[in-house]
Amino acid sequence: MTSPADPDEGDAAEPSLLAPGWAGSPAASATGDRAYLRALLDAEAALTRAQVALGLAPAEAADAVGAAAADPDAFDARSPAERARGGGNPVIPLVADLTRAVGEPYGPYVHRGATSQDILDTATMLVAARTLDLLLPDLARAERALAELAAEHRDTPMPGRTLTQHAVPTAFGLKAAGWRALVLDARDRIRAVRDALPVQLGGAAGTLAAFAAYGATDPVELPAAYARELGLREPLLPWHTLRTPIADLAGALAFTAGALGKIAVDVLTLSRTEIAEVAEGSGGGSSAMPHKANPVRSTLIAAAARRAPQLAATLYGSLAAEDERPAGAWHAEWEPLRDLLRLTGGAARDAAELAEGLRVRPDVMRAHLGLTHGLIVSERLSAELAPVLGRARAKELLTELAARAYAEDRSLGELLAKVPELRELDLAAATDPARYTGAAAALTDRALERR
Repeated sequence: MTSPADPDEGDAAEPSLLAPGWAGSPAASATGDRAYLRALLDAEAALTRAQVALGLAPAEAADAVGAAAADPDAFDARSPAERARGGGNPVIPLVADLTRAVGEPYGPYVHRGATSQDILDTATMLVAARTLDLLLPDLARAERALAELAAEHRDTPMPGRTLTQHAVPTAFGLKAAGWRALVLDARDRIRAVRDALPVQLGGAAGTLAAFAAYGATDPVELPAAYARELGLREPLLPWHTLRTPIADLAGALAFTAGALGKIAVDVLTLSRTEIAEVAEGSGGGSSAMPHKANPVRSTLIAAAARRAPQLAATLYGSLAAEDERPAGAWHAEWEPLRDLLRLTGGAARDAAELAEGLRVRPDVMRAHLGLTHGLIVSERLSAELAPVLGRARAKELLTELAARAYAEDRSLGELLAKVPELRELDLAAATDPARYTGAAAALTDRALERR
């Protein structure tokens, strides 16, 4: 069965100097070279167990292979990596090392009937499963914190901005509810792809022929047995050149990075010095300016969101894989997929910390509603003045008074109060931005009903 990655399993020698977004994250430890080595050994041991389960190998073979494969520290990850150039992948030298470790008489049962891609694809699915199992709790943390923000600020008015400019009032609770909705969308996609991750088993050209040669009366049973051993899904067909699992994984990860990126860029905008409507709980320092508290969590998430689509594009490009096993398309997947797992896992970690520590400043939001001299409610006034003045006259009047409000540095409400035809209207209510948030509160409540 697949098992969670040990957070302490990271390869300390693996460089992350230029990768602060994922360095030290659960995803880093789950995707390191040692974690991959462990997954490759798990895949090999499970294959022997599956053959034992179908009577294709003696039980002692599973014990021997399992014992040799149980300790990744007994193998040097650097050696297979360096020797991989000989055959184009690290499985070939690792199989030689594992076979030697098992020894006679059970060494011949290592990797029996499989091809290198069977093992590396299956190990990749194990690494993905273990990484996603660590990523999902961070998404859950972010979701809970955003739900609390949305509920707390359900009625906190703030300027709504479109095309960078003040548009109409909204509520911060609705913004936070929208962020949470994206996190839940990401969670659902990650869960779905996690549950669908399959083993790979097809042999040299996807026909399972070698297993029949070794005595399997019905080789089609073997992938199911293999999947049971690892806790992964049984595929309908060998997918050596049918890369749906990789494409689906790429899509879910890229979406997640982008969804978290939306939160990050909003926080980056709202935490600018000139705006300061929110702030990260503990900002990062500057090497040159002691006064700064930079929004570092948001910065790292935004960086991940910008890189993820290009990584996913490489994986989508590898769908065009020729023949029954490809030259180059499969090989092109390895590094981008690991990078994508790391980036998204790091972004989820940072998003949880960001959401849990975010400081909201309702007083600043309320003050900013007045920056346009009351013009932020011009949409409402257009609707309310039309029955009194006529549509054309209302538009003409508001256009004129908008210009005067800026030129004379006076509020729109003050200027409207001097219009004789409007004396009977409650202009205080009509020009109060906090009273023109529409259905923001109801929409927030509706969004928070989703679990």
